[in-house]
Amino acid sequence: MPAITVISAGAMGSAIAKRLVQSGCTVYTNLDNRSPAAHQRALDAGMINLPIESLLSKSNFILSIVPPGEAFAFAQKIRSTLGAHSGSALPLRAFVDCNAVNPETVKRIGGLFSGTPVGFIDAGIVGTPPREGWDPTFYACSEPGAQDVLEEFAALSQYGLKVSLLKGEGAGIGDASSLKLCESMMKKGSIGLFMTMMLTAHRSSPATADALMKELSISQPALMSRLIQTVPEGIPKAYRFVAEMEGLAEFVGGGEADVFMGFARVFERVAGSLQGDGVDVETLRRGVEKALELQGTSK
Repeated sequence: MPAITVISAGAMGSAIAKRLVQSGCTVYTNLDNRSPAAHQRALDAGMINLPIESLLSKSNFILSIVPPGEAFAFAQKIRSTLGAHSGSALPLRAFVDCNAVNPETVKRIGGLFSGTPVGFIDAGIVGTPPREGWDPTFYACSEPGAQDVLEEFAALSQYGLKVSLLKGEGAGIGDASSLKLCESMMKKGSIGLFMTMMLTAHRSSPATADALMKELSISQPALMSRLIQTVPEGIPKAYRFVAEMEGLAEFVGGGEADVFMGFARVFERVAGSLQGDGVDVETLRRGVEKALELQGTSK
């Protein structure tokens, strides 16, 4: 059975680890400086906590699932640890970056492993964490000539990972990240738009915010349902979305990038509110409650 390291034990990482463990894989992680909640998620998922130095000698694949702003630094840490194993035979086949980072960043990460015995796979996870009856898709690609290690990664499909290889003309490192970012433009960009709309309406007055929700319930009920679902999910993740939106801006470039830099600032504001006075977070939650109330009366 494959042995896999999943870093970190966040909502996505722990759910993926649990799926792999249920399918018979051994899953390792490292919980240094992690919260009690992360320790509990790892325990619930059946992950085995090891020092970073031990992961390379135990794992066939290392899956990096960290906040986008931490992706390069984590890869550097693994590369540095790999240097300490120079000359040793390792079971590690590839470092798999699964983060929402821009293509240029993922190419820099891949470059860290160039000339080493460890392969590199660019993988974009599209979808929410695994749950009963649902699995997100890992879109994966690598450099030309790395087909063997890519096929080995795809074989993890038999252990609960839904892997789709990106093949065809021009396919290479950066493409999976591009796909993930393009998908995020719609999904997380819409959350940023919802939050901007709600905070701006409330700035005018609470009455304006309530009237906005009422209008959405009449003219855009499907959109309001999406707001009800995604805004509460986005509040605790806002700090992660900051770097992701900045990466999107860099990816898109030109004047269009300003849209995503604006969303980055909105997520930064919401993350600051969550850690600070909570005023903006309360405004968003109140808006969602109003939307739920209106949705209930319209049925």
